[in-house]
Amino acid sequence: MATSPRRKYHASSPFQPAPTVLDEVYEVGARVTHNSLGLGRVVSIEGTRSAQIDFGSGPQHILLPCAAMTNL
Repeated sequence: MATSPRRKYHASSPFQPAPTVLDEVYEVGARVTHNSLGLGRVVSIEGTRSAQIDFGSGPQHILLPCAAMTNL
């Protein structure tokens, strides 16, 4: 079966493709920023799917990849 070419979407179309999420690598002790939680520090990494981040009010469990969180 032949693959179809990549679809082109009009800029104002309500059917936009899903944005691509970049897989960032987080390390214990690294500083991160979250869109709603603010600045934090990586406390622990649990495999490749989750991390505990301390945002000042205690550690928060964040599922990875998280589009709202970036390394600093």
